[in-house]
Amino acid sequence: MITGPEIVTELKRMGITHVVWLPDSTLGQWEQALSSTNGLRLIRVCREGEAWAIAMGLHLGGARPLVMIQCTGLFESGDSLRNAIFDYGVPLFAVIGYRSSLNLSATDSARTFTEPNLKSWGLDYRIVDAPVKLPELAAYYNSCQASRRPGVVLIGEGKM
Repeated sequence: MITGPEIVTELKRMGITHVVWLPDSTLGQWEQALSSTNGLRLIRVCREGEAWAIAMGLHLGGARPLVMIQCTGLFESGDSLRNAIFDYGVPLFAVIGYRSSLNLSATDSARTFTEPNLKSWGLDYRIVDAPVKLPELAAYYNSCQASRRPGVVLIGEGKM
């Protein structure tokens, strides 16, 4: 599993200024590291749909926000995502916990529908399912920023 200090190192390297989040049991383990890092502001939301709107406002104000939610929150927040990314054309970036993706024997429907959901929105994504792949996060973020397009990194969750 990726540790809090490891994710903070990557986010700082990426120049992220704000993490707009509603954590799950995996991403939530990063809270201490995220909330105690100078130059990185943790914005907690009540519903995932709020995350996209807040991140859009931060982006429009010159910040470099990142949305961080679980895949079930992605499903819940589709209308807000659609509005920010497609109607307003804001190239937001998200790190999304990919529930049960490391549990291939799990029958969790969240794992079943996450990638098809992203594909239905036409959203490009990468999967980071091991700490050794964490540097791919910054490379993909930089690529998305350079071409002004949104992007998603799915963080593998579950027991291997």
